[in-house]
Amino acid sequence: MSNTTFKPTLGLADATMIVAGSMIGSGIFIVSSSIARDVGSAGWLIAVWVITGFMTLTAALSYGELSAMFPKAGGQYVYLKESYNPLVGFLYGWSFFSVIQTGTIAAVGVAFSKFAAYLLPALSEDNKLIKFSTGVNSCGSPTFFSISAAQVVSIVLIVFLTYTNTKGVKGGKWIQNIFTTTKLVSIFGLIIAGFVVFKPEVWQHNWANTWSATKATLIDNCNPSLGFNVTPIAGAALMGGIAAAMAGSIFSSDAWNNVTFIAGEIKNPQRNIGLSLFLGTLIVTLIYVAANLMYISVLPLEVLAHVPKDRVAVAASNAIFGNLGTKIIALMIMVSTFGCNNGLILAGARVYHTMANDGLFFKKAGTLNKNSVPQWALWAQCIVAALLCLSGKYGDLLDMISFVVVIFYVLTIAGIFILRKKRPDAERPYKAFGYPVLPAMYIVMGISFCGLLIAYKPEFTWPGLIITLIGIPLYYIAVANNKTKA
Repeated sequence: MSNTTFKPTLGLADATMIVAGSMIGSGIFIVSSSIARDVGSAGWLIAVWVITGFMTLTAALSYGELSAMFPKAGGQYVYLKESYNPLVGFLYGWSFFSVIQTGTIAAVGVAFSKFAAYLLPALSEDNKLIKFSTGVNSCGSPTFFSISAAQVVSIVLIVFLTYTNTKGVKGGKWIQNIFTTTKLVSIFGLIIAGFVVFKPEVWQHNWANTWSATKATLIDNCNPSLGFNVTPIAGAALMGGIAAAMAGSIFSSDAWNNVTFIAGEIKNPQRNIGLSLFLGTLIVTLIYVAANLMYISVLPLEVLAHVPKDRVAVAASNAIFGNLGTKIIALMIMVSTFGCNNGLILAGARVYHTMANDGLFFKKAGTLNKNSVPQWALWAQCIVAALLCLSGKYGDLLDMISFVVVIFYVLTIAGIFILRKKRPDAERPYKAFGYPVLPAMYIVMGISFCGLLIAYKPEFTWPGLIITLIGIPLYYIAVANNKTKA
C-alpha cells in the first residue's frame, strides 16, 4: 500500500539540523589546502571563506521568499520552473540527479571510508580488491581500473542510509539530529582545542604577508615529487586564483538548500524553511571561518598548503593532540560524513518525486510507499551514486560542477525579481531580506565567479555545462512521450 501525500513531521530544529548537517561533510577538513595553493596568504585564505559565507547567507535569505511562496516538495526545481519554464527546471533536476546530488553523496561516502581506514587499515583506498590495466596516461605511466575497499564500504554506507530512509522520515530525522549535533560539538571542540594550543610564532609567521598572494603550481605534472613553483599573483590573475579557490569552498558550503526539497514534510513551511536556511547557513559559516583561523594558528601556511592528500584537519589535529590526533579526526570525519550523507539522501529523492509528478522523470519516482517516502526515487538515487563511487570520477565531477551549481543559484535568485513582476499579488509570507540589494549582489558575485572560471579555469566549466546541456534533448524526449501517452 502506498500513500499519496507527504506527512509534515519535521520542526524548525529538525530543518536547521538538515541544513547544517547537509553542508558539513568532508570539504572543510580538506579543501583549505588547495585554497592555500591558489591564493598563498592567510588573508586571502580567510577572505575566500568569508566571501563564500557571505554569498551562501545571502542566497539562503533570498530563498526564504521562494520557499514561502512554494511550500512544497521539490525546492529549487519548483522555483526555477515557476520563475522561467519547465525546461529550466528540468535542466536543474537532470544535473541534480546525474552529478550534483549523486556525485556529492558518492564523494562524501568515499571520504567516510578513507578516514575509517585510519582505524581499520583494510578499508583503505590503497587496498585494491579488483585491478586491471587500461593503458597509459599522457605521462607514459600505466593506468588501471580498480575497485578499492574504500569504494565498497562507501557503497555499503549509501545503501544502508537509503534503506533507513525508506522506512520513513522520522528515522532519517533522528539519525540527522544525533549525528549533526555530535558533528557540531566535535568541530567546536577541535576549534577550541586548536586555539588553546595557539602557537604565536606560527600565527605571526602566517600573517607577516597578509595580502601577498601567490600561486603554487606543480613543477612537473608527471612527477609531483619535484614539488611546486610559487609565483606572486595580482590583478586579474589574483581574481582568477580566488575563483579557482572558491570552487572548493563553494563545494564545502553547498547543499544548504536541501531543506527546500522536503518542504512537504516540514511543519509550518512558510516560516520554518526560511528560518532554518538562515540559522543553518549562519552556524556553518561561523564554523568554517573559525576552523580556518584555527588551522593557521597551529600550522605554517606552507605546511598547510602541501599536507599529504590535502588532509589539513589531520595535520592540525596532530599538531594539537599529537599521535592521538589522527584517530580523533578520523572519528570526527566519519561522524560528519555519515550525518551529511543521511541529509543528502533524505532530501535528494524528493526532487525526483516532484519531477515525476510533472511527467519529467520515471513515473515510479512519483509514488510514495506506506511510510510516505519516495522509495523508488531513493533507490534510483542510490544506484547512480554507487556507480559514481565505482567510476572514481566523482571528485573530478564535483570540482567541475561548482560552475553549474552557481549558475543555477544565480538563475533562482534572479527568479525573485521575475516573480515579483509576473505575480505581484502572490502571497509572500516572507520577503527576501535586503531586497533588491542583497539578491542583486549575489547575482553580480555569482556571475563574476562563473566568468572568472571560464577565463582562468575552463577545465572547471565545460564538463559541467556538457552534463547540463545533455538534459535538453532528454527534456524534449520526455515531453514527446507525455504527448504520446495522452
